[in-house]
Amino acid sequence: MLVLDANILIRAVLGSRVLGLTPKYAGQVEFLAPDTAFEEAREYLQEILKIRGLPVSSAMAALDLVAGIVNASSGAMRRIAALALDCPIWAEDTDFFGCGVATWTTDRVELYLAKASEKEL
Repeated sequence: MLVLDANILIRAVLGSRVLGLTPKYAGQVEFLAPDTAFEEAREYLQEILKIRGLPVSSAMAALDLVAGIVNASSGAMRRIAALALDCPIWAEDTDFFGCGVATWTTDRVELYLAKASEKEL
């Protein structure tokens, strides 16, 4: 199990690395994100896309596809969800450093995913 932060959901829409990793490990690792992370991602995506002059509708459709891989955990705050579920967090910022929960960045998360998927076999 791995909890994703809003910035990872945004990267799933705007980048390629997250979309390469989540489907690859979806059958072996459960991906979770609080509803608030999806709401935050939608809000910031609209701002980012407006600045870049890109269409919002296709990005929102892409985020909806991500929601098919990443399960929304209703109403849970990110840190509390990770602590309660005893699972690490996938984030790009330092908001969670020092909170007592392992935090993985995109450039390192595959180390966790590969190990977690081995346990499932």
